[in-house]
Amino acid sequence: MGNALAAAIAILAVMPSALGEAWVCAKTVDGMSRNPEMYGKLRTNMILACALVETTAIYALLTAILIIFVAK
Repeated sequence: MGNALAAAIAILAVMPSALGEAWVCAKTVDGMSRNPEMYGKLRTNMILACALVETTAIYALLTAILIIFVAK
């Protein structure tokens, strides 16, 4: 029971990560619509930012899996 609760808490880190990624994408699209000449640079920076934000979710998932299967 304790492991399941700890894993659930670890997974809660995914929600802010998803919201952060959505915010990054929304602001990038907003910037592209305001300044179309910056499309290439904004897109590159958005992909990099989304990759960095996504690592938070991956670490949370890894932590939850380790808690469930390794911690006894």
